[in-house]
Amino acid sequence: MKRVVFNQKGGVGKSTISTNLAAESALRGYKTLLVDLDAQGNSTHYAGIDINEDTLTVADMFKQIVGWFSKPQPPTAFVQQTAFENLYVLPADPTLATIERELESRYKMFKLRETLEALSEEFERIYIDTPPNFNFYSKAALIAADEFLVPFDCDHFSAQAIERLLENVMEIKEDHNQDLTLSGVVINQYNAQAKLPSTLIGELQEKGLPLFETRLSSSVKVKESHSHRTPLPFLMPSHKVTKQIAALLDEVEQR
Repeated sequence: MKRVVFNQKGGVGKSTISTNLAAESALRGYKTLLVDLDAQGNSTHYAGIDINEDTLTVADMFKQIVGWFSKPQPPTAFVQQTAFENLYVLPADPTLATIERELESRYKMFKLRETLEALSEEFERIYIDTPPNFNFYSKAALIAADEFLVPFDCDHFSAQAIERLLENVMEIKEDHNQDLTLSGVVINQYNAQAKLPSTLIGELQEKGLPLFETRLSSSVKVKESHSHRTPLPFLMPSHKVTKQIAALLDEVEQR
């Protein structure tokens, strides 16, 4: 199962959600791959992977596709094992930004799907973290995925952007991946005491969007887990946000 966490708005928690869902999946015994398609590499860093000149990355995988490698490598060669059992990363690096234009000009958006289909023989679950815009890598991820999750951080800007986001995704679905489904909207940074989140959630429900029942709370412990480079299920298994991640994964697996 290949799941992409996508929102073309930045700062909504894509990297945090994708990394923690992948970590919880690994903790449950699934051999899980986290694919980081953002040149910033936040998911790669969060999962504890250090990028250096000897480490193959997802950018190298794309470079191979356009013939920049003299010795072709199998897809598994670009995967890095983390310090956590069952959790693996296809890491990002900054050169993703520099090669994007050439990849797009050569129309290589379908190559990620081919790579992940091959890796599906090795991994039971694949989670894809995307850049904060609707670019080549986001499109490639949506073409490659079985389903997508949309993080929503309870502000008016996110509410205004979600319709445009769904229009873009539906265009990809119609043209390139008819099996792609919306798993649901993840309510992030949720404050049950505030009025605005309830108002915005009500508006999403009125639009008929599928919302996950589980809400992810705002907590400083999430930022602490970033600094420790250890996802919450491994760092703080009893914390309330960790339990929310587990409940969210239950919902994701049931859909």
